[in-house]
Amino acid sequence: MTAEQLRSIGLAAAGIIAVNLVLFTILITLAYRRLKHLDIPPDADLAQTLRLVPLFLVLAIDLLDLTLDFLAFPIVWVMLDRMGLTALRNVSAVEAVIPFTQPLPTLTLAWIGVRLFRQ
Repeated sequence: MTAEQLRSIGLAAAGIIAVNLVLFTILITLAYRRLKHLDIPPDADLAQTLRLVPLFLVLAIDLLDLTLDFLAFPIVWVMLDRMGLTALRNVSAVEAVIPFTQPLPTLTLAWIGVRLFRQ
């Protein structure tokens, strides 16, 4: 590989990361506006929390996890802790320590699953 090819790959990767971070910012802003009006119990389990939170939130978390890999963990931990969403925080923490799970939108799939298999 030539230096020019490496530079092109690096610029493309930086562009993708920048776009993902902008999308994350938009999604988390939309989610936060909706979360302000929700009353999520502090002792809510994962299923209860996923039923109440907007899709924007879980999409944003999965997008950040995909973009920053393990570096997203502290950001997500603090963000979800401040929002009072400890069930989501704990799941994202477990996902962060399991290798090769970043490409899987775990929380988004769980959000969809909770809605499909509602009891």
